[in-house]
Amino acid sequence: MTAPQSANQYSPQEGNTDLYIRVRTDYYKIVYKPMTDGTRAKQLIRWKYSTIKKDHGQEVAENVPCYDDFIIFPDNVHTKQVVDGKFWNLYHPMKYQPEQGEFPNIDKLMQHIFGDQKELGYDYLQLLYLQPRQKLPIIVLVSRERNTGKSTFMHFLHLWFGDNVTFNTNEDFGSQFNADWAGMLLICVDEALLSKREYSERIKNLSTARFYKIESKGKDKVQQELSCKREQKQTCLHFAECSRQCSFGTILCQVCLLQQQR
Repeated sequence: MTAPQSANQYSPQEGNTDLYIRVRTDYYKIVYKPMTDGTRAKQLIRWKYSTIKKDHGQEVAENVPCYDDFIIFPDNVHTKQVVDGKFWNLYHPMKYQPEQGEFPNIDKLMQHIFGDQKELGYDYLQLLYLQPRQKLPIIVLVSRERNTGKSTFMHFLHLWFGDNVTFNTNEDFGSQFNADWAGMLLICVDEALLSKREYSERIKNLSTARFYKIESKGKDKVQQELSCKREQKQTCLHFAECSRQCSFGTILCQVCLLQQQR
């Protein structure tokens, strides 16, 4: 993989000129927050029209580009910031781009996690990268033991797919507000033990539904196309009605996969 983009490559315009957009009737400032790994994370912060006018003058404020709505349109090869000329894409560009060559450390991780299912694991990653809008089954990483590399694999996915990956807990699935995670490409759950059946049903629905209602605090629900997949680390208890303790070798739990295929 190529090196991550530097902070300078994330500048919105030459000279670090402030950049603003208007989506629907709300104004936002595009900022590039420094991260500890040397990169910058792109974020939208709600801004006031009066502040833009005060800081830059009326001409700049009146010429802020306007868009009809936000959209989540995953594309890791040719990421578009604006879709169809009218919609602001919230999907983030990849931090790294794959290059042809050897990758011994990644291959060791894949062998350790997937074992004799390694090629299936590579197929899954290839589909995530090349066909991010394709529906895929839930991956469940299962082990009786700790410190077996499951969390490392999740962090590897986060390193590669960047801000399109989130880590959820039971509280996230139980909350009525889901705007911060429902549009993600990957939802990773570490050491999950789902306490309510409705959480399991919600997760299964996320993996199969084409559309999902996204709700933010103080805002109406909005129906959005879904492309999220889910990585889960746990014993299979309380999930997809699988009551057995799977061995670490059964990474893609066949009981859970069969539930998804029905």
